[in-house]
Amino acid sequence: MRSAIAFLPLLALAACGGDGGNASAPVTSSTPVANVAPPAGKQWVDVVSKTAEGGYIQGNPAAPIKLLEYGSRSCPTCGRFAAEGVEPLRQKYVSTGKVSYEFRDFLVHGAPDLSLALLNQCAPTEAFFPILDQMFANQEAFYKRTDELQKSNPQQLQQLQQLPAPQAAAGFAEALGHIEFMKQRGIPDARARQCLSDQKTIQAIAKVNADATTEHGVSGTPSFFINGKQVEASMWSQVESALQAAGAR
Repeated sequence: MRSAIAFLPLLALAACGGDGGNASAPVTSSTPVANVAPPAGKQWVDVVSKTAEGGYIQGNPAAPIKLLEYGSRSCPTCGRFAAEGVEPLRQKYVSTGKVSYEFRDFLVHGAPDLSLALLNQCAPTEAFFPILDQMFANQEAFYKRTDELQKSNPQQLQQLQQLPAPQAAAGFAEALGHIEFMKQRGIPDARARQCLSDQKTIQAIAKVNADATTEHGVSGTPSFFINGKQVEASMWSQVESALQAAGAR
């Protein structure tokens, strides 16, 4: 596994690259689910809201087929799904109104993940998914910054790892270029730092992680659920097959 994700987890002990082996029986439907018209003047892919469970949902919030991903922005397998699957997911399924897509944070790599999660939520709700996409697309640049930090200042890296998670997140945000990344997307430096120290959001993200583990058995990323049942999938082809089996065809 790449050095960029070799941090000691500070909020969660988990793995990247699988569903954790807790998959349920697949959701199946013998008949296709009908399309649902979007609100007047809108497209479903532009409809985004925050969920009571602490995630962000794109598409019809009342869609009969609900896809949930527990993901980590520093997880290469999640990045591959974002690169290969998110666009066809939106265009072929979310746009029809019969499938919604929800993303919830699962911090498999501790403070660096927390930094990105806090900064992503710093943006307006409607910008959550565009920025999430860009964070995944920028994984290689974040990896490079991490490699440079490990080589040039391993003592700083060790010090950051020993801090409490919120302070470590702010330190990694500075060291790995997360604050600059957000500045380029319209979030001023002062606002980004404020979000990094937002205790309410930190606690909410921690609760999402705790609930994922205790209530849903999540132990790694990406982990996918359809209508509340975990599916054995980490790649887009597997997720698409599960969606079609559930009636999205």
